[in-house]
Amino acid sequence: MSVKTNLSRIRNIGIIAHIDAGKTTVTERILYYTGRSYKMGEVHDGEAVMDWMPQEQERGITITAAVTTCNWENHEIHIIDTPGHVDFTIEVERSLRVLDGAVVVFDAVGGVEPQSETVWHQADKYGVPKIAFVNKMDRIGADYSRTLDMMRERFSSLPLPIQIPAGQEDGFQGIVDLIRRKFITWDNSTQGQNFTVQDVPDEFAGALQDHRDRMIEVLADLDDGIAEKYLAGEEIGEDEIRKAIRQATLSLRAVPVMCGTALRNKGIQPLLDAVVQYLPSPVDVPPVRGHHPVTHEEEVRHSSAAEPLCALAFKVQLDEGRKLTYLRIYSGQVKAGGEIYNAGKGRKEKIARLLKMHANKRERLETAIAGDIIAVVGLKETATGDTICDEGHPILLEPMDIYEPVISQAIEAKTPSDQERLVVALAKFVDEDPTLRVKYDDETAQTVISGMGELHLEIIIDRLIREFNAHVNVGKPRVVYRETIQKSVELDGVFERELGDRRHYGSVRLRLEPLERGMGNDIVNRIDPAQVPEEFHQAIVEGIREAIFSGTVAGYPVIDVRITLLGGLHRDSESSQLGYKIAASTAFRGGFAQADPALLEPIMLVDILSPSEFMGEVIGDINARKGEVQAITPRGPISEIRAKVPLRAMFGYSTDLRSATQGRATFSMHFLEFGKSGS
Repeated sequence: MSVKTNLSRIRNIGIIAHIDAGKTTVTERILYYTGRSYKMGEVHDGEAVMDWMPQEQERGITITAAVTTCNWENHEIHIIDTPGHVDFTIEVERSLRVLDGAVVVFDAVGGVEPQSETVWHQADKYGVPKIAFVNKMDRIGADYSRTLDMMRERFSSLPLPIQIPAGQEDGFQGIVDLIRRKFITWDNSTQGQNFTVQDVPDEFAGALQDHRDRMIEVLADLDDGIAEKYLAGEEIGEDEIRKAIRQATLSLRAVPVMCGTALRNKGIQPLLDAVVQYLPSPVDVPPVRGHHPVTHEEEVRHSSAAEPLCALAFKVQLDEGRKLTYLRIYSGQVKAGGEIYNAGKGRKEKIARLLKMHANKRERLETAIAGDIIAVVGLKETATGDTICDEGHPILLEPMDIYEPVISQAIEAKTPSDQERLVVALAKFVDEDPTLRVKYDDETAQTVISGMGELHLEIIIDRLIREFNAHVNVGKPRVVYRETIQKSVELDGVFERELGDRRHYGSVRLRLEPLERGMGNDIVNRIDPAQVPEEFHQAIVEGIREAIFSGTVAGYPVIDVRITLLGGLHRDSESSQLGYKIAASTAFRGGFAQADPALLEPIMLVDILSPSEFMGEVIGDINARKGEVQAITPRGPISEIRAKVPLRAMFGYSTDLRSATQGRATFSMHFLEFGKSGS
């Protein structure tokens, strides 16, 4: 079999969804039916293969993206099972960055939930083709049509049902395949291993015809060949329909929608067929583009083992004290014992071992080629987002987006030996998790850890104790604020002092201007080299960069400010790098204090699902927290309330919401923006 044929039979997919939609259960069933595991692991029993961390098993949630490989219909499928909780959204982000396709799982009762939207838009950002699987069709309140309507409303993609459920809730029997016009049921006595494909019963014949006609109409809009036959009234074959669906999926113009119930073992085998039929292989996706680290010219790598090596390190994980670096290989090949080149750091590293991962179990490999997702042991300096390549043909891929933390917590070691272990553990956690920040406060002798949410920090502290035996006292979570300015100012900064045996001088003029929220900081150099020689310009920029780490209101990082370097003065014998650096920093701090500085706080988008009879209490509570209700959407007996609320008002909210709604409401939230603090 040629390399190209091999590559065309590979699928790199992710399972993504809102928390509790059933991602891990779907993955467990896939592993069982493909023969990868011999027992179905259940999330509620803490036995899911893919949820291998103790913290995942106890809480029944996925925390870290787990990689595995299985085979179906002579195709090799690499799967990443991702977390649904917003605190671990970096795991989804870095997985989607390297995947070719995704299966998005929806809860048939909840429909399109907040985190479903987040992961869908993350997949859109990276141009990842998708299949949708509407899960939990057997649960009370399951509604396939409503879920499809929500998908049409909230996503720019076009949902294309290729199955409809045969019944819903207690009456869910199986599925009706619109392409083959068949009725599929599963045998409970064989754990869904055996299924029957038969003619569609009369009770579903009308629904089959209606939905199939609609499916053909949609495809006729997307495919000229189908359109011709449709307008001529000719019969359209199954293979033609599948080919049109595949093209529409790969071009991101449509998303095939399927249904089932993973917990009851129904609907998984057709989903696997769809992964093979409709999601792309490495040769179907566009070649990766980057730039040469020295010349900055564009470099392109096609998915082929014959091209020079290009891979992305998308995840770093500690496993039994060893550092595993997960790579997606886009082109070329790597060998155990061989050398690779880290283009960003300009360093060579040696591969000790190559591993094919099955959650936390491993299988040794000698060689890995384009299209593979593997783990490597031995890369000491490679971090998340680094490009691995061939030194003779270097390429730098676009770095990954990393989210900024919004919540922090002070911790301190209980004993000196705990302190030693704490330092080692946190250094390793920061390597693993780009969204974790660690800062040591000299004044209080405390370590401050910052992350994406309360659960994120809770898991870090739990791992400190379990994995490193580092016991800590924990302070209350605190909000991480930002600072900005509200008006423009111009200011001079001058530094003139004798230090050691020489005089240092620097003089810099700056203009500070406020930018719109989310624009970030912008440093513009307009200094005339005749005023200040170019050799000192870098020192001035460094002085500014150091100064924006802490504003003058409360010492938080500065955001959304444009700093224009206007000019300065120069003295031949006295001007120095240090003088200009301190002058720039002084000018920035002085200007910042005069530019009407303001504190900004994290504003969260909160999504609450509550029985309609408690709407008044829920909205009243949001208002009391200085929140702002954005939308209220009735969904039968349940209402969805969307609101913007300051993060500081959301501590302990889950307990208060349960009390107000007799435990019947649920909520999720994610960071929206930094807004002006009301405190």
